[in-house]
Amino acid sequence: MNNNEINDFNETSKETNNKNARPVKKLVRTDKIRSGNASVAPQQEYHGRYEAQEPVQEEYHGRYEAQEPVQEEYHGRYEAQEPSQQEYHGRYEAQGSVQEENSDVDYNSDGYSEEYDEDNAYEAESKEKSSSAKDIIVKIASIVLSFALIIVLILNMPIIAYSKTGKPIENVSIITFLKRWQPLVQKEGELEQTTMPLNVDSEIVHEEFTDGLDLPQNIEGQYSVLFLGFDEEESNTDVCWVFQFDIAAAKINVLQIPRDTFVPSYTSAYTGKFNSVYAFGDQSVTPIQRVVNAVQDNFGIPIDAYVTTACFDIVDMVDLVGGIPVNLESQITYEPGKIIPAGKSTLTGQQAEWFVRYRHGFSEGDIGRVKNQRIFLAAAMEKLLNIYEEDGKMKFYGYLKEIYENEYILTDMSLENISMLADFASTVSMENVQVNMVPGEGANYYPPGHTKAQSVWSVHKQATIDMLNQYYRPYQHDMILEESALAELITDYLTTHNDNTSNTLEEIQGGE
Repeated sequence: MNNNEINDFNETSKETNNKNARPVKKLVRTDKIRSGNASVAPQQEYHGRYEAQEPVQEEYHGRYEAQEPVQEEYHGRYEAQEPSQQEYHGRYEAQGSVQEENSDVDYNSDGYSEEYDEDNAYEAESKEKSSSAKDIIVKIASIVLSFALIIVLILNMPIIAYSKTGKPIENVSIITFLKRWQPLVQKEGELEQTTMPLNVDSEIVHEEFTDGLDLPQNIEGQYSVLFLGFDEEESNTDVCWVFQFDIAAAKINVLQIPRDTFVPSYTSAYTGKFNSVYAFGDQSVTPIQRVVNAVQDNFGIPIDAYVTTACFDIVDMVDLVGGIPVNLESQITYEPGKIIPAGKSTLTGQQAEWFVRYRHGFSEGDIGRVKNQRIFLAAAMEKLLNIYEEDGKMKFYGYLKEIYENEYILTDMSLENISMLADFASTVSMENVQVNMVPGEGANYYPPGHTKAQSVWSVHKQATIDMLNQYYRPYQHDMILEESALAELITDYLTTHNDNTSNTLEEIQGGE
């Protein structure tokens, strides 16, 4: 075959191949340069008939691929025309270039990432739950508040008829009634309104004068409580103290009335002793009122309230608070086998009863016991103050509540009033608690129709009046002899040793 025939054959074959040729997926790379053709063999695989005419460095992934060389794979037909440094992950991707890869984020059919949707769904669910919880709390709080307001309104409505002895009936609220409630008053009853002349000093107690405590008191500025301790039979008052809370002056004054004090006009008992007034006094009034009247008439102290207890209740109260620490100069033998050693010790409830009732070892008999009871009073008050300061108010009030609920005491005071006095007492230092005993001397009294003498305490009247005016009438005019019903059995005094027995609890604690 000559050259012309060969060339004609090649041209015919080329035309036939161009007409019938179909794209192939891959062409074999060759380094040869075809003769008669100026083009250079491509350096990349061919992936489509619309492939760009210029050599490219990347594989072709779609027929609309950009004509300019790109550095990244093409992932969609709407990819941005400008070269980008990030892979395309969705049809709504921003057209500008981005600086961070998002290849680890999967996109859903709407073009939003699954991670984004999950976080937002969780956030939306959390907000919905939080909103729902808040709505429930608001509704519950509204209901509770509504009920609370209704209860408060009911509690403060004056719907209860209330009356106290000697006072007119008044309508009071439930709260006021509870504040005034006296659950321990049933046995002894309420005190009558005092009829003694008060002789209030109007220059001190004027219209604007107030002690700051809302107590039911006879004289503003002070509150006086009669304390009685009974023997085993609960008929004789072997302990009689008057606690005067001088609220305005932040002081407490304690008057000890010896059990043998001679008051023949106030008892039908042949002994004529003060401790028999409760059982054998004026039969027209209650037993507690008999003692109150005797105190007011003889000592000029208006009584606002009372507290009574029995010797066996002292046992329970002392054990409740964990005992009372004392320091004794000498041993006390109450009875054979019932011994309280000398020195420092903590009295149990049983030992405390022996201590306050002991008298046979004292040369002065009952007067020695009265003085010994001061030591117990000072130790007991210090113990209570320590509980208040060290264990806290709640612990202290817990003891008061238990004493109140177990009826270790009987009183016409409400628990609120007791708490108010306890709060006040906790602010008073031991040096501002003054203890006095009624001045006088021991004497023998022969009751009419009896041959056996009775040992009694004959009051020194003038010394008693002076002591009362100094300590127990801070808001009253001074009392004169004629205003007191005290009777002197002995006028020619044999001794004045006990005419001034005033001591503070601080002095008593120091052994004075």
